[in-house]
Amino acid sequence: MLTRRTFLESSAATALASRLFAAPAGSKQPNAELEALGAVALNEAKKQKATYCDIRIIRYRRQFVTVRLNPERGTGKTLEVPNVADTGSFGFGVRVIADGAWGFAASPFVTKDEIARITREAITVARANAVLQSRPLVLAPVGAYRDRWQTPHESDPFAVPLEQKLELIRSAAAEVKKGKGVFAAGCNLSFRSEDKYFASSEGSSIQQLNLQTYGQVNGTAVDMKRGISRTRRFQPPQVTAGYEYIPIMNLVENAQRVREEVIEHLNAPAVTAGKKDLVLLPSHLWLTIHESLGHSTELDRALGYEANYAGTSFLTPDKLGKERVGSDIINVWGDRTNERGLATTAYDDDGVKTTKFPIIEKGVFKHYQTIRDQAALIGEKESRGCCYADSWSSVPFQRMPNVWLEPGKQGTSLDDLISGVEDGILIDGDGSFSIDQQRYNFQFGGDAFWAIKGGKKQGMVSQVAYQSRTTDFWQACDLIAGPSYWQQWGAANDGKGEPGQINSVSHGCSPARFRQINVIVTD
Repeated sequence: MLTRRTFLESSAATALASRLFAAPAGSKQPNAELEALGAVALNEAKKQKATYCDIRIIRYRRQFVTVRLNPERGTGKTLEVPNVADTGSFGFGVRVIADGAWGFAASPFVTKDEIARITREAITVARANAVLQSRPLVLAPVGAYRDRWQTPHESDPFAVPLEQKLELIRSAAAEVKKGKGVFAAGCNLSFRSEDKYFASSEGSSIQQLNLQTYGQVNGTAVDMKRGISRTRRFQPPQVTAGYEYIPIMNLVENAQRVREEVIEHLNAPAVTAGKKDLVLLPSHLWLTIHESLGHSTELDRALGYEANYAGTSFLTPDKLGKERVGSDIINVWGDRTNERGLATTAYDDDGVKTTKFPIIEKGVFKHYQTIRDQAALIGEKESRGCCYADSWSSVPFQRMPNVWLEPGKQGTSLDDLISGVEDGILIDGDGSFSIDQQRYNFQFGGDAFWAIKGGKKQGMVSQVAYQSRTTDFWQACDLIAGPSYWQQWGAANDGKGEPGQINSVSHGCSPARFRQINVIVTD
């Protein structure tokens, strides 16, 4: 229930957050008031004889704007159903090490007294955990940084009038709905900001702003006589950017293509099952990269520390540097620095400066994703900068960076991939998927499919999925298009952990060809 007291407390918190995270143009230093708040936790931890402390003070804002055009039952009249959600959150979390164990506590009340109290609470938790700790934590060394960083952007998406956003998505959805036989259409825009201040007893004081922008337009076609429906959508790459990215999406222009292709998809024949060559576009292949290579190279999964949420990994530490995962042309990178990647930032939640590192080199598994308290477990001296928590109230742990596939040789085109296929499928967009608890056996669908016959792209087919094992699949890759075809798509809500947390991550690639993969008929 909203009372006068809770309203005033909420208003005061909003005003405080706005003041703390206001940034003069070009500023490269954290807000002095944030630094004073952070110092309270560090001083209290030192007084209580903790050996390490960090504090994260964070403000979040999320806005989701959507419209759906549906027929009214009984009349056939088109109904417009708009929806707007605008939410925010503000608070802080404190991590400490005391008696060789982690402790954590958090609060939505950002005051000096509360920060001191929560720091003491985190130390109490750490000392209770130490009773069960088999060995003390070892943190990889980290530099001390004083910095202010933000997502490169030109326009604050939250400052753009809501009416302007609604008009755009109405226009795109209406363009799809024009098609005869299109049952329903929709379009949405989504924006997320994360203002974060981090301070640690290692000497760091870091303020960062991350902005994310997404959009999508979709259509559904229905054949009442046959009792079937098919969908088609256009989802431009999700990015870290401001509102200036929205015109680049070309939602209305792509809505015309969605309108045509959803009808073609409805009338497309089912695929013929069997072994086929696949040509996978970046809008589809990103998800296969994510599930089979991204999650399998997380060190906590490989060690069995993460198992409840989507399992462990077949890439156990004894395979590091030895296991052939893919063909010689498969080179995969972990990267929190690449332009517009959803996991791109300057520093992780351990205060580690982010970087780019090889995960797979010429088909061989070379490196895990790690954080400070993991590196020593596999004999490494540095963190890979993959620590993140999805809230001020969540414990930071190892999360996926942007994981991307290196493109093929300059000049290799999509036509080169298709021309070498006698009997195959071209797949665009992600769809349903299934993968086992060790990230090994999998099945993937997609959003749209075209037959390839005699080196030529043919008409659409439907009801397509393919099955393989991670190592078999990536070893079957024999050609990748060049750098000019490289694009990145991603997951805005990748889940992990218990209690569950979400992470945003991008996966870039060029179109790639895979030989003789098992294709099945779905539905």
